Amino acid sequence: MLRFGTDGVRGDADHDLPAPFVVALGRATARVLRPVHVLIGRDTRASGPRLAAELATGLEAEGVTPVQLGVLPTPAIAFVAARRGDPAAIVSASHNAWSDNGVKVIGADGRKLPDGAEDRIEAELEALVADVASGPWMSGSDEVANGAALSFDGDPEAGDAYVEHLLSTLDGRTLEGLDLVLDCAYGAGFELGPRALRAAGARVHVLHARPDGRNINRDCGSTHPEALQAEVVRTGAHLGLALDGDGDRVLAVDERGELVDGDQIMTMCAIDMHARGELRNDAIAVTVMSNLGLRRALRGAGIGVVETPVGDRHVVAAMQERDLGLGGEQSGHIVFADFATTGDGLLTGLRVADLVVRSGRPLSDLGAGMRRVPQVLVNVRVQSRVDVGGSVVLGAAVREVERELGENGRVLVRGSGTEPLVRIMIEADEQEVADGAAARLRSVVTAEFGADGRP
Repeated sequence: MLRFGTDGVRGDADHDLPAPFVVALGRATARVLRPVHVLIGRDTRASGPRLAAELATGLEAEGVTPVQLGVLPTPAIAFVAARRGDPAAIVSASHNAWSDNGVKVIGADGRKLPDGAEDRIEAELEALVADVASGPWMSGSDEVANGAALSFDGDPEAGDAYVEHLLSTLDGRTLEGLDLVLDCAYGAGFELGPRALRAAGARVHVLHARPDGRNINRDCGSTHPEALQAEVVRTGAHLGLALDGDGDRVLAVDERGELVDGDQIMTMCAIDMHARGELRNDAIAVTVMSNLGLRRALRGAGIGVVETPVGDRHVVAAMQERDLGLGGEQSGHIVFADFATTGDGLLTGLRVADLVVRSGRPLSDLGAGMRRVPQVLVNVRVQSRVDVGGSVVLGAAVREVERELGENGRVLVRGSGTEPLVRIMIEADEQEVADGAAARLRSVVTAEFGADGRP
């Protein structure tokens, strides 16, 4: 049975999310949260209507009223949940392929549920799965799910409220005179994305905005920005923005067609917020994977960095604990806490575009405020999940590399929490040094843990 990960439950839609499981998840959510209503929103995957219908069946079986929002970006669903004071179930697999899907439950505050609440839902879910499979409500669920048409409509009131909220973050400013290209990744932001940016005054050229249920994230969006890079250069646009499938992350492209990643976006936004007195506690939260160049640039600007484990859950927790207004990940999942409860690709894109207009500087110049240090990432497949911290030999090898790099590099070696992999990250000012250190540590991992050597 699937269990809650960092983003709810996720897997192959047909094999890992059968009807009994999804109905049981709806029932378990209702039993633990005891809400009056639960909002249900989704991205553009073909399996979305089925899963949304099955969740609704489970909720109704426990006396809870489901409210279908249709296709909306994840941050829009979170915004509406917080505005209405209702929890929500988000049907999405984010940047994964169309054949995957998932369900993430968020609270009535628009934030991810605490670990304890997820643990209770998981316990109820396990007890319910067998019961649901033979329950009388399953036949009705099958009819509803199988008859659910593949529609890409979203709740108009929810969409309008979200766009109005995005525009309000500009404090009356506009993006007039700005030409940009928006890659919608055939995902949940395909309609609201262009609408919000145009309402802000930008001239918007749109890519990948005709979803068909199977093309979400396919060779496009934040995981494949190559088409966007070429289009920005071809059209002479000031910048490009690449959403992912559910719209909670974004990467940018400067006027030269060069990629501007999440670390660079956070750096330029943090420096701007700091200069304007808007950066709470003069610090931001980032994961251990953020580039050394970010740390150097922010240190030079008098801005602190709070480091967290990988995962936006940890970033948000650190932001709440330290009362920080900005945090995020290199992937472009960035949280502006004064305006959103989760990562929001459109909000982040608006902030970047607004900075370009206000500063009168090209994005390439703003992005150059952070010099990216060469970073080598190596995944070493091992025979089983391992405790890298328990290896004396590996620990000694890591310390030796750290001593050699000194302040001019960084080393991170960690075991995957979900796969039999050891992940090695090396940063150094020179690419050859980073490559050599990564190769040395890979050899140690292979010898120590019986790795098969496959990447």
